[in-house]
Amino acid sequence: MPEGDTVWNTARVLEKALAGDVLTGSDFRVPQLATTDVAGWTVAESASRGKHLLLRLTRGSETPLTLHSHLRMDGAWRAYAPGDRWTARPAHLIRVVLRSARSVAVGYHLHEVALLPTAEEDTLVGHLGPDLLGDDWDPAEAVRRIAAQPDASIAEALLDQRNLAGVGNLYKAETMFLRGLWPWTPVAQVNDLRSAVELAQKLVASNRGRWTQTTTGSLRRGETSYVYGRRAQPCRRCGTAIRKADQDERVTYWCPRCQPRP
Repeated sequence: MPEGDTVWNTARVLEKALAGDVLTGSDFRVPQLATTDVAGWTVAESASRGKHLLLRLTRGSETPLTLHSHLRMDGAWRAYAPGDRWTARPAHLIRVVLRSARSVAVGYHLHEVALLPTAEEDTLVGHLGPDLLGDDWDPAEAVRRIAAQPDASIAEALLDQRNLAGVGNLYKAETMFLRGLWPWTPVAQVNDLRSAVELAQKLVASNRGRWTQTTTGSLRRGETSYVYGRRAQPCRRCGTAIRKADQDERVTYWCPRCQPRP
């Protein structure tokens, strides 16, 4: 499942593959852009904002454009050399193909694909809270936004991209474990919101630049998380069986001993 660091890494893949290149062809396999052609446009920048990807394009004096996409749970971009087979996913999942003289970028199962003037990006991402991996990261603002909904659970608040952009289910569960927070604890009952917010940012940032996500410090299979994905396995601290339950249309993991109900 893509989280803020995964999307940041994906933006770097696209930047390495296409930045500075003039596009020689494009293929949009989404209805709203079916007749669009961005051949002749230069890829000026590949950026991420929370879980959103922003590929910025320029062409002479024309209004700069941004190709926006969202990975959600199952989207991905892959870069290939011209002539290579596109092997990442089945062909029917391809939504966007961008070609340059040296690379082919293929977007699989992308969501919310849109092409709009770069100056209007805020219409798609302006509602997001401070970006965990962005220059605008501001823990105080994230805390202010979370505290404005005191009755929400801390798990729900951390996942709400309007509060802080980039936390997904993995980092939500791991942050709560490391802070000793029961997932359903109301925001109003969390003693130190800032510490939770800053820890979430540190966990995401620590995995920037690599694809294996770890919160324990180990990159070995089966040792990368404390509670996430470890239902019924012993807690690494106390040995109690990790629990899993549905929460707000998602699942959550926690240790009932290390994260007791208030």
